[in-house]
Amino acid sequence: MEENVQRATLRAVLAALLQVEDRPCLDHYQLTPAAIAAVAQHRAAEACARARDEAAAAAHRAAKQLTEAQAKASVTAGPVTDDTFKELVLDSSVPVMVDFWAPWCGPCRMIAPLIDELASEYSGKMVCFKLNTDESPGVATEYGIRSIPTVMIFKGGKKMETIIGAVPKASLVQSLEKYL
Repeated sequence: MEENVQRATLRAVLAALLQVEDRPCLDHYQLTPAAIAAVAQHRAAEACARARDEAAAAAHRAAKQLTEAQAKASVTAGPVTDDTFKELVLDSSVPVMVDFWAPWCGPCRMIAPLIDELASEYSGKMVCFKLNTDESPGVATEYGIRSIPTVMIFKGGKKMETIIGAVPKASLVQSLEKYL
């Protein structure tokens, strides 16, 4: 009687480990504690491998999300003023795109996201800055800014090109590409 109870217990443990119901297919297994320990060890190894794979996949997803977030937030056009214009624009070792704008200007607000996109897309190849003409009228006057938005491209401390108005991104890219 005790042997039948032990056999039924071993059969239940094996059924649980194999994730099957108590069926006659279990009859061909040796229902010994050593056999059940081997099955348990195998199942534990499989569970560890699954957990390791899931952790690696989660780490990969997290790294991808972080990279995407950094790409979205990484680079935008920074501010430039009368005081910083020479250092940031004229003394730059890479081409510089400067957006002359004002907060009250509707077309300026339309073109601002394009300037930020270009700053991100061309990061490392060139830099973008935004000059508020209300707060820094000196540079705007020096370069003869009469309409805003006006975008100027500088290279080697020299003004290379001027784009006036809220133009499409393709126009800005076409002008910019000439100086990279």
